Amino acid sequence: MSQITGPAPAPAPAPASASASGAAFPRLGWVDDLVLPALQAAVAALPATERRAAGYHRGWCEADGTPLVAASGRGKTVRPALALLSAVAVGGSPQSALPGAVAVELVHDFTLLHDDVMDGDALRRHRPAVWSAFGTASAVLTGDALLVAAMREVAHSPAEFAAVAVQELVRALLDLVEGQSHDVAFEQTPEVSVARYLAMAEGKTGSLMGCACALGGVLAGADSGRVRGLREFGRRLGVAFQCADDVMGIWGRAARSGKPVGADLAARKKSLPVVAALAGSCSAAERLRSLYRSPHPLDAQEVQLAGELVEKAGGRQAAEEEARRQMSAALRALSHARPTADAYRQLQEIASMMIRRDS
Repeated sequence: MSQITGPAPAPAPAPASASASGAAFPRLGWVDDLVLPALQAAVAALPATERRAAGYHRGWCEADGTPLVAASGRGKTVRPALALLSAVAVGGSPQSALPGAVAVELVHDFTLLHDDVMDGDALRRHRPAVWSAFGTASAVLTGDALLVAAMREVAHSPAEFAAVAVQELVRALLDLVEGQSHDVAFEQTPEVSVARYLAMAEGKTGSLMGCACALGGVLAGADSGRVRGLREFGRRLGVAFQCADDVMGIWGRAARSGKPVGADLAARKKSLPVVAALAGSCSAAERLRSLYRSPHPLDAQEVQLAGELVEKAGGRQAAEEEARRQMSAALRALSHARPTADAYRQLQEIASMMIRRDS
């Protein structure tokens, strides 16, 4: 289990800061201060080759292992924040949830490494993806190593909570794999309903966020009812985030995402805006169906046209409205966990930040 030394900062109320677009979001620096040393220790315990690839993925070093001295190692550690604040929400300390916070971040990195391989995405966070820099085999093995490290973190939790924590993570991983499997299958499925898409998103994205929140409750010693409320909060929030992410994938900016905008359309992926648009009966929906059925690769002009058709057919509006519905459901579930007032406010701020991303 990762160790920390000295007193860790308590989660003081998260002050708001402004992004380039003026949108407020909570500062998560205290989360980084607590999680980063433990996360670095977990990665340092990996075999040398996988350690270097994982460090590169995190932005800690170059592909040749040269440390990036200027890099702070900080990022939007949303899932660890959910775990730590969930522990606080039920009366625990953020330190109690540290194994869960580290585990979910390791699993998240594992999924990103494998997703980039499966999708053929050459960029991640404005740099060559791990498979592009190190090779496909190395990326797969590094992802596997991160998954093992995550299991080790929760297995080494305090003895009274370890078994339940491991079961929580295993359940989330099974849901995650099933969701990812459905997502891949959708690429070859002519028609996908919005309901099927949302079920997929709950597994692919919601399961890990739900696990982060549940682990916070479990490791803080909360009863099963409060843990259930935290888990459902995270799962609904994950679906809301996926809806917002799908919108970003079509109408966002590459400078923000670090990946080519429109890549999902070029690959004819059935994200929520596309699924909602394809279900329409207007002329734009019919043209979009024809474009998605065409046998040849889509060129840049056709990708642009596809985005316009999705919006005209109501896909963007449908995805944004679904994100808001899922957010409301998440906050209702959170109230069932009977969180402390300050933790509720901070969790609400993080949730709002996640679905109001700069486009």
